[in-house]
Amino acid sequence: CLGHPDRPPSPVNVTVTQLKANSATVSWDVPEGDVVIGYAILQQRQDGQMQRFIREVNTTNRACVLWDLAEDADYIIQVQSIGLYGESQASKRVHFRTLKETDRLPSNSSNQGDITMEGLDKDRQLQTGEIIIIVAVLLMWAAVIALFCRQYDIIKDNDSNNNKEKTKPSSEHSTPERPSGGLLRSKKKSPSVNIIEVAPIWGCAWSQLPSHACRAWPC
Repeated sequence: CLGHPDRPPSPVNVTVTQLKANSATVSWDVPEGDVVIGYAILQQRQDGQMQRFIREVNTTNRACVLWDLAEDADYIIQVQSIGLYGESQASKRVHFRTLKETDRLPSNSSNQGDITMEGLDKDRQLQTGEIIIIVAVLLMWAAVIALFCRQYDIIKDNDSNNNKEKTKPSSEHSTPERPSGGLLRSKKKSPSVNIIEVAPIWGCAWSQLPSHACRAWPC
């Protein structure tokens, strides 16, 4: 059966990395110049007890994580590329075996994957540390601003109190305003005029002499 001319070619360089007891990662390459919009993976246990088909579209990923694998079991996988007009032929069969729970990760590609994950963890730790430092600096600035505002309010209050104390004595010694009531006017004394009658030296104070004396002495 001849394939459609616009179907993509089969994936190449299919490898299995990051082997564990219950998971593994499958990666592959796609020839350049081909339009690929997804992939399909056929996963099968070698003893024939389980078979799984994974299909993903609208993605440019070139790797897939296989989960829920059996411990210490043999698997066979094949990968297909999905194009605009169909799927490619299946790639070559790739065989791998999962680890036991007590086994350590083997060297080669799986170790490289672990190194990559460790690098990502370190980057995340650095990002978390930077965020903590930024938050601490912001809190310190907020505390400094709050302290400055508090000191400013205290200085302002002290200045206002000093101004009030300075204005008090002048107000006490100043002349009070005269109320418009009648009480103050009642205390107001009218000017007194003393009239003293002075007689000439040669005359007499007629007020001190009897009436018949004034007739004899010129007043």
